[in-house]
Amino acid sequence: MADLFGWRGKVLRVDLTTGDIKAEALDPAVARNYIGGRGLGIHTMLAEMDPGCDPLGAENLLIMATGPLTGTSAPTGARYMVMTKSPLTGAVTCSNSGGKFPATLKKAGIDMIVFDGRSPEPVYLWIDRGKAELRPADHLWGKDVHATDAALHIETHPDVRVACIGPAGENGVLFASIMNDKDRAAGRSGVGAVMGAKHLKAVAVRGDSPVPLWDKDAFRASVKKANKRFTDGLQGQPSGLRLYGTAATITGTQTVGALPTRNFQQGTFEKWEAINGQTLSEKYLTSPKACHSCPIACGRATKVDDPGYEGEGEGPEYETIYAMGSNCGIDHLGALTKANYICNEQGMDTITMGSTIACAMEMCEKGYIPENEVGIGRPLRFGDADALVELTLLTAQRRGFGRWLAEGSLRLATRYGHPELAIVAKGQEFAGYDPRGEQGMGLAYATSPIGASHMRGDPAYIEILGVPKLIDPLQREGKAKLVMDWQNHFAVIDAAGLCVFFSVRNLMTADEAIRPEGILELVNAATGSDYTLDELSAAGERIWNAERLFLIRAGFSAKDDTLPDRILKEPLPDGPAKGMVCRLDEMLGEYYRLRGWDENGVPGPEKLEALGLL
Repeated sequence: MADLFGWRGKVLRVDLTTGDIKAEALDPAVARNYIGGRGLGIHTMLAEMDPGCDPLGAENLLIMATGPLTGTSAPTGARYMVMTKSPLTGAVTCSNSGGKFPATLKKAGIDMIVFDGRSPEPVYLWIDRGKAELRPADHLWGKDVHATDAALHIETHPDVRVACIGPAGENGVLFASIMNDKDRAAGRSGVGAVMGAKHLKAVAVRGDSPVPLWDKDAFRASVKKANKRFTDGLQGQPSGLRLYGTAATITGTQTVGALPTRNFQQGTFEKWEAINGQTLSEKYLTSPKACHSCPIACGRATKVDDPGYEGEGEGPEYETIYAMGSNCGIDHLGALTKANYICNEQGMDTITMGSTIACAMEMCEKGYIPENEVGIGRPLRFGDADALVELTLLTAQRRGFGRWLAEGSLRLATRYGHPELAIVAKGQEFAGYDPRGEQGMGLAYATSPIGASHMRGDPAYIEILGVPKLIDPLQREGKAKLVMDWQNHFAVIDAAGLCVFFSVRNLMTADEAIRPEGILELVNAATGSDYTLDELSAAGERIWNAERLFLIRAGFSAKDDTLPDRILKEPLPDGPAKGMVCRLDEMLGEYYRLRGWDENGVPGPEKLEALGLL
């Protein structure tokens, strides 16, 4: 393998159809141009697969990729990317996760695993310090995530780290997730359904080889500097994320009137305090939980003793609380925490799950879904906490009404004749921000290559949190450039193997542009690549444009860069953003121009040539 630093120089290729496994060297030029993680994934997908393929077919690739900072001591250096063609949307997807599994995969000497084909029988991949083999998984098929993790710890090695699917992935739930370390999720877009279709139950990894660094002293100094930014200004007190987790965001979205409520019919929730981060910490938190090399510890280890909702595990995060709480009109935090546990154990995306139930609730209230088809013995209405829990489990099992919920909200709403009630972009459910109350997020949702997602560039940092500075969330002027900058910046974060929360304390700006200056020093010390700031930023732009090319070749166009009529035409009825719709049309044209794309959203030849994509 190539003598690389930061990167391990190894790509593992697994042909599930034949059972063949081979290792090949990572191309240093590709590594430099695409950094790692999300960049390596999209480069491989563009080069090696047909974007028009069946997402659940053998020809779809499933890629797990780390970045050069994954598994190092860089703060938040704990991420890996799962990339494939989504069965939920038909678009490219890149779903990332933290925990300990990604660092262990990197310490096993692997930058990327590429799964091709389909195994005739269930299997799992066992990687022991770089040596890989496929093993039968018939005995694991049907087990939930926690049981699978426990079984593989006994079957392989006590130090193993596991990424696996639960019954939802096996049953083809279109928003099934891949879970690692039991409760961490590569959650969005149905990556778990792709894994299930390939009859791949799990990846179990043991690795303890330190990541080689180009300049250890410079890297330690950079880590120290980055960590200091996390503690500066806190005056010895824990951060809000450590105290309350991402659920602290409830206060911010409620305050600006962008907290999605009752399937986005409102922008504020009258009982928001019952489900906010402070309430979660006071009632159910047992301890904060950190991923590898994380100074934040925003994870929530929780326990619920409420009668009928008993359970113990991790979460919920903000996105879960919005989707299963305010969006369903539910203020019982114990119930939505229980539904969150079910999603983790069964392996499902909590955002799409909650949002699809919210869509069903509205359709039932309006009489579009016959009450007897839901099958819960009573009318399905907003605020029904028991129905949330019951329907979540039925969805994972694809039983009863759950077989329709398992298709996601757009297919569900279309089945009953009202696709306009599915609050999606490119077929994927919105994250927890109403674009009528946060205009930049509307543009981010519409242009995201994976469908609606706050993880492809999150204007909430600017519009709610004030990072690096606060800009009016209702303002449209200048938002196209800010969204574009955030998108490129997030691509660099994902490629490097960092968490987006790295930006909370390590974001620097230059000439009013969002630039990855906080990452540059770490990546150069780790890899010795001597990137300039412009080169690192260009890598993020290259990744974004490569994903756009995949979308176009998969049949998407500018007509798909849009939002539902509810968001574009129905003014918010309440809150600080009352009377607002999302003015997407005032931002999208400028965004295309700044991107160097034509009016159809297609990257121009000059842009592609400049990025080395021709």
